[in-house]
Amino acid sequence: MEGEGAKKYYSISDYLELEAHSEEKHEFRDGIIVAMSGGTISHNMICGNVFYALRVEKEKGCTVFNSDQRIYFDKLNHYVYPDISVVCGDIEVSDKDENAVINPVLIIEVLSDNTAAYDRGEKFRKYRSLPSFKEYILIDQEQPIVDTLFREDGKYWRMQTIIGLGKMVPVYSLNIEIRMEDIYAEISGLKEPQIKLDL
Repeated sequence: MEGEGAKKYYSISDYLELEAHSEEKHEFRDGIIVAMSGGTISHNMICGNVFYALRVEKEKGCTVFNSDQRIYFDKLNHYVYPDISVVCGDIEVSDKDENAVINPVLIIEVLSDNTAAYDRGEKFRKYRSLPSFKEYILIDQEQPIVDTLFREDGKYWRMQTIIGLGKMVPVYSLNIEIRMEDIYAEISGLKEPQIKLDL
């Protein structure tokens, strides 16, 4: 019998059984199951705006997924649900889970106070374990600021920050641009960025 406060570890089959019957989503971190918090209205609207923009502008042969699509990291034995993911070419799935994608090219996360540190740090390191992963876009839901990180030469990451509603966000992995106005369409109460220049 486990002592009080001891962590309980689950198998992948336990986790997949839970996900199949749960109304909320969970991450799986090498045996530990972590419930995901729900998003705000602004978070969900931004996700919808970006999903629509990518569906309209995407390159042929690429598939855009919403936040219901889970990603599996074989090297880490972890599952996550990014806000948006894109696969170009054939969709590859885990041999442990036919509904878990393993070859996203692009991942997009909409930041919140609760998830920003995780999305920028540990979660980004997880995504970088995927050979296919080339680009990471982080969207601030409170002010019109978007960070893009793009892998150059298969090794080095270049970061660009786009600030202000009148700008365009380059999506290098798809060779397209998205208007900041489209990302933040119908979002009320946006804060004015203190820094106006792109970095």
